[in-house]
Amino acid sequence: MNEDTLDTIRRILESLLEETDDPEVHYRLRTALQLLVAHEDDLASLEEICRGDDDLDERLRELGHVEAISW
Repeated sequence: MNEDTLDTIRRILESLLEETDDPEVHYRLRTALQLLVAHEDDLASLEEICRGDDDLDERLRELGHVEAISW
């Protein structure tokens, strides 16, 4: 997923969080936001690992793991 997609997902989740008072829905939306942050951290780690290693970068792209990431 690229940053625009992740930002859109974040905005949707945050707006839904503001629109509801249901504690169970709040819990689920906050959990989804936390998972989104974890995913972004994983992508940042992957970017750091691949930086400078063209072979690894190419293999991960071929496997579809980094197809939406451009660094």
